[in-house]
Amino acid sequence: TKMALLLPKKFIEVGDPVVLYSGRGNIQLIRIEPGKTTNGKHGNYPHDALVGVEYGSKIVSKHGSGYVHALYPSPELWSQGLDHRTEILYASDISIITMYLELKPGMVVVESGTGSGSLSTAIARTIAPTGHLYTYEFHGPRAEAAREDFKANQLDKFVTVTHRDVCAEGFHPIPVDAVFLDLPSPWTAVPHAAKVLRPNKRVCSFSPCIEQVQRTCLALVENGFHEIRTIECLTRPFDIREIDAESGHDIRKLAKKRAREGVELSVTNYPRKTHCVTVPRASIKGHSGFLTFARKMLPESK
Repeated sequence: TKMALLLPKKFIEVGDPVVLYSGRGNIQLIRIEPGKTTNGKHGNYPHDALVGVEYGSKIVSKHGSGYVHALYPSPELWSQGLDHRTEILYASDISIITMYLELKPGMVVVESGTGSGSLSTAIARTIAPTGHLYTYEFHGPRAEAAREDFKANQLDKFVTVTHRDVCAEGFHPIPVDAVFLDLPSPWTAVPHAAKVLRPNKRVCSFSPCIEQVQRTCLALVENGFHEIRTIECLTRPFDIREIDAESGHDIRKLAKKRAREGVELSVTNYPRKTHCVTVPRASIKGHSGFLTFARKMLPESK
């Protein structure tokens, strides 16, 4: 049987999605097809050779020129390897959205727009097995592509995709526990969100520009929302390095230099004392967008 992203299994079968991981930033997302070969940076990998292999295994290329690890496609890895039909949200923003929308199993969630399905997949994992995501996309081909992705990954029982312009037509009249908006003009969708959102539940709007945030906040106030806050998440990764205890030189860089001179050098055979250190990267990914959260309150009692 084919594997759902939310129901991992041990061994790879025909039709299963697999992440070929060969280092940071080198990720290929494939689906196993008999007779097919995937060409990668570190060699060629016949799909037939992956059938029956355990997820997490090290796979040597056809001619032995390199290797990859065949990983189970969690929503995080899926987001990194999927076909980017639009700009997508990554783990840092998704984790904040999941927490501040107070998502949990059994909740009913509305999302617009669907885009590449990165956030949709993460939401589905969080609200499964009894919750449901209704996601709206105004672009027809993108909606259909997302629908096919969810079906292939057996997420279609948790996710319903609708081709609709929610800014003009609104959402289906279903009471929901959370609303997420990723739209060019989210303030026009706020009144529609207020109609379907249950009292004491939260809405989130993602916008790249502060002018969008300002108009959205005004619309939230006009439609009875409270606890309005906007945040921006910037992630700064750290690298782990082994350095010479006296000079501070990076052992990995020294090893590459010695290799060009025909000398084999590594951390294990380094002749002097070393230290393991963490070093912040000089350059980081900058601004992705602003996340605005608000809570729908009960109307004042008269």
